[in-house]
Amino acid sequence: MSRLSPMKFVTCTLAEHGEAILAIFNEAIATSTALYDYQPRTRDSMTAWFAAKAAGNYPVIGAVDEAGALRGFASYGPFRAFPAYKYTVEHSVYVHREQRGKGIGRALLERLVEAATAQDYHLLVGVIDMANTGSIALHEQLGFVHGGTLKEVGFKFGGWLDVGFYQRTLKTPQHPVDG
Repeated sequence: MSRLSPMKFVTCTLAEHGEAILAIFNEAIATSTALYDYQPRTRDSMTAWFAAKAAGNYPVIGAVDEAGALRGFASYGPFRAFPAYKYTVEHSVYVHREQRGKGIGRALLERLVEAATAQDYHLLVGVIDMANTGSIALHEQLGFVHGGTLKEVGFKFGGWLDVGFYQRTLKTPQHPVDG
């Protein structure tokens, strides 16, 4: 963790971090299969994204350096839009391309686990392109287990993509209820 000594973790806002998050998203869209989008996201899409996070009381956690520059971010949101899934969230972690391999993704994912526990969620789900061995290894190191793979579920960069579901069960909530 010493590699992160100059980092601090903050709650991201549209005004302060929206442009940096947009840049990280768009780099991932253009160069990787971390996002199964084809077109870059827009500034307007960030407004809607932050509004949805606020409406659902979902965190947007940022890792910033000493100068306040965003180096990575993480969040979660609904897994599926049916009431019985209310204790399950799907998470995402993105790190600026020049900051990967420095422990930022791990620290962000650890903070998401803490946040989900504090909010009484029961299951965190990561949906990961099966070629992303770094993300898979990170999730497994933090106690996530492979829940299944959907073969050829996406098509990007001229090829079929397999996506894996990685899940971590939390000990919360203490008293789950129907409805």
